[in-house]
Amino acid sequence: MYKVDLNSDLGESFGRYTIGNDDKIIPLISSANIACGFHASDPVVMTTAIEQTKAAGIQIGAHPGFPDLMGFGRRNLAVSPAEAKAYTLYQISALGGMCKAHNMRLQHVKPHGAFYNMAAKDYELSKAICEAIKSYDPEIIVMGLSGSEMIRAAKDLGLKAASEVFADRAYEEDGTLVNRRKEGAVIKDENEAIARVIRMIKEQKVTTITGKDISIQADSVCVHGDGEKALLFVEKIRKAMAEEGITISPLKDICN
Repeated sequence: MYKVDLNSDLGESFGRYTIGNDDKIIPLISSANIACGFHASDPVVMTTAIEQTKAAGIQIGAHPGFPDLMGFGRRNLAVSPAEAKAYTLYQISALGGMCKAHNMRLQHVKPHGAFYNMAAKDYELSKAICEAIKSYDPEIIVMGLSGSEMIRAAKDLGLKAASEVFADRAYEEDGTLVNRRKEGAVIKDENEAIARVIRMIKEQKVTTITGKDISIQADSVCVHGDGEKALLFVEKIRKAMAEEGITISPLKDICN
């Protein structure tokens, strides 16, 4: 039997700005990545996200990003390993403390945006992030791009690692995501995207933007809920998985 996690980013509103459709995507996923206040979110939004996910029985993960609210955490920042470690520990401590107050605990940590992409290629940056996670709670699962330096660093430090794949993104031959600025970086055909996800799960293969097949590990699939079309796409993915005999389960039941 095939088993996979469905994750989505939540709690990315802040102040008077509303981003995403958290209440609508939550019933469709098994793990939630909640922003921690650096690239998005605020204490009230974080509290609401925790309460919503708890009510739905969804597992919670921290989604730490760069301190870049204006750039939504998508701009590369020149940070030292020490800074990256501090950024990570600060954010997961904030969300983790709020989870504790709600009798919840963090299941996983998944860096956001540029933090995630830079760490995927930079072992020392990944190691710093993983050191912060381990110092907070060594039982937390580290989520990173399949085949990335983040996965390698997590395993080197004795942490549980979850390899993530993306339903709507194209891949380079080295397993990294194609830069969004490049043509073809986003898979717009829903049927193609769903077929790619099923193949990644069942065959552990994906066709890159150059047409070459590479190996890939799919413990969790990232989906998005911002927009009615996106929500319908997630529902289609769930239907296709059910038809293919793929069970949707939280990471704690996969990475044990």
